[in-house]
Amino acid sequence: MDIILIAGLWLDGSAWDGVVPGLEARGHRPLPLTLPGQGDGATSATLDDQVAAVVAAVDAAEGRPLVVGHSAASTLAWIGADARPDRVAAAALVGGFPGADGERYFGHLEPRDGVLAFPGWEPFEGPDTADLDAQARARMEAAAVDVPEAVVTGLVHLTDERRYDVPVVMVCPEYSPDEARAWVAAGDLPELARATRVEYVDLDSGHWPMYSRPAELADALATVADGLS
Repeated sequence: MDIILIAGLWLDGSAWDGVVPGLEARGHRPLPLTLPGQGDGATSATLDDQVAAVVAAVDAAEGRPLVVGHSAASTLAWIGADARPDRVAAAALVGGFPGADGERYFGHLEPRDGVLAFPGWEPFEGPDTADLDAQARARMEAAAVDVPEAVVTGLVHLTDERRYDVPVVMVCPEYSPDEARAWVAAGDLPELARATRVEYVDLDSGHWPMYSRPAELADALATVADGLS
């Protein structure tokens, strides 16, 4: 199965380098995306540009792909399901949740001078980074890409309620499946509350398992894909 891999903020397609071999070994075709404005040199990219890149990847995939979104890019994966509900086999959301229609793509940190730069590790101390050693942190910092302001301040647009019938798999790294279920039940994640099929996968890692637990993440995603094939 084709598996489209969309990394979160500050990361380009190379973030999945450690995950790709495990997916290939299980017989799948990983398709890591380098989003506009996140590694392609396009400093004026917008959220709409990133959405267009995701939809183009879905359209170009063989068969019905599994679309994987990490962190903030979980919203991009969900927008892909909204744009192509008949083409997306499932959306796997790794350490992130889909934004609702009309919400800002990312509002937790404010851009400066036209970009949202990687803020360093202080905002993420705790469960997010507990499993990242110094080497992994250095690799991530060296690869971090400033994200254009027009990406993070862009508004989410969702138009097709058939997205709620696209299966969702919540891959839970720095939080537990029980915590995620409780957030859905409490109405904190309205898009997931309306989804007709949501499954939860526990992954013992921090927020960036593609760096700290790539083999385990590959195994989890391959198992999801195997269940869809």
